[in-house]
Amino acid sequence: MKTLIGLLLYSFGALLVLCAMLVFFGVGDKPELAVGWSPTRDDLVRAKKILHEGSKTKPDEIGIIELTQADLNLAGNYLLNRYSKSAADLEFKNDELRFKVTMTLPENSLGKYLNISFRLGNVKDSDLPVITKFKAGKLLLPAKMAAFVIDTIIQHSSLNEYFILATRPIKAVKIDAQKITITYFPNKDTLIQARNFLTHTGDNATQNIYQQKLADIVAKHDPEWRLSLAELLRPLFELAYQRSTLETAIDENRVVISTINDYVNKKETKKLLAVPETVPVSGQQYAAFLYKRIDLAQHFIGSAALTATVNKQAAQIAGEEKELSDANGGSGFSFIDLAADKAGIRFGEMATSSPENARKMQKAMSEIKDYSDFMPDPRDLPEHMNEADFKRRFESTNSPVYQEISKQIDERVSATPIYSAE
Repeated sequence: MKTLIGLLLYSFGALLVLCAMLVFFGVGDKPELAVGWSPTRDDLVRAKKILHEGSKTKPDEIGIIELTQADLNLAGNYLLNRYSKSAADLEFKNDELRFKVTMTLPENSLGKYLNISFRLGNVKDSDLPVITKFKAGKLLLPAKMAAFVIDTIIQHSSLNEYFILATRPIKAVKIDAQKITITYFPNKDTLIQARNFLTHTGDNATQNIYQQKLADIVAKHDPEWRLSLAELLRPLFELAYQRSTLETAIDENRVVISTINDYVNKKETKKLLAVPETVPVSGQQYAAFLYKRIDLAQHFIGSAALTATVNKQAAQIAGEEKELSDANGGSGFSFIDLAADKAGIRFGEMATSSPENARKMQKAMSEIKDYSDFMPDPRDLPEHMNEADFKRRFESTNSPVYQEISKQIDERVSATPIYSAE
């Protein structure tokens, strides 16, 4: 018995040493890959399509997915940047899949970035690939040792549930020089759980709480008055402040923003973020307003949701490309809409950037007087410009005159009470 206990203690100690080595060598102040993924709108749509490819297969039927190097890089960067400013570089070489990953870490004394690289390959005609090489920073670990450490870390962390969910349906993975082929056999429960994980930010119980709160607000609204976006945000963030701890505040804020966005944007939410419907489905529905305009509320909360769910860069690109598209045959380029996008991005970023900021946002939003506390008045800005008007006045989004107006909008947002107190 003493020998067995001693062996267990020795193994546990060795594991701690290995984990410490991974942290020491993998964490530093220099990123090995340039972080700050900047996807186009098409990139976002494609990434979502890749991640939902498995939903085409009916439960209890065998499905096959083939992914190219470009597909994997899109999906990998999309997923990583949901949680922190990161970068992933994946490539096929010698029938192996090679990963390089850099992730931005929360504030700590060890370093700002985690840099790791590893390779996956099929060994001896195995159905599933294994780690064939692993590096944390400059430290090269034996493949089997690295696999053991990673597996142990996953099993004893919050990642375990997601790892099981992702790997349970997979029956075979084959890697060749040009693609990876995944054969899977999902059941109904697995498909539902996977959809919820990839498209939403909290558990169903939490979502239902905020959904019911929003439904109550809408049901009690006086139809003689416009429904202000502040009337939705203030009580839901007040509820989040009551429910949250420092550890859960970011997740709660994501659910709040997502719930309100589902209600305000409806069809656009499903198209871009592909989230399951969580808005009230019965009773009178009212459009939400900012400064007597529905489109401002839609732009603001849509950009906040995209920032909180994907990242700031994705929201910036989506907002700008939307306005350029409107200039070419739509309602015209609008700096007013762009101001709402910028304020929404700042809002979503502050609400999810750190546990401390998430709690500050909850408290501040629970005490707002009206929407001017989080959205500056943009109605004096130029709008309704077609493509010719925009090019004549601003040339492009890179011109000095365009950048000057963009800077003025940023300054207005920064001077708004919620953000100036940041």
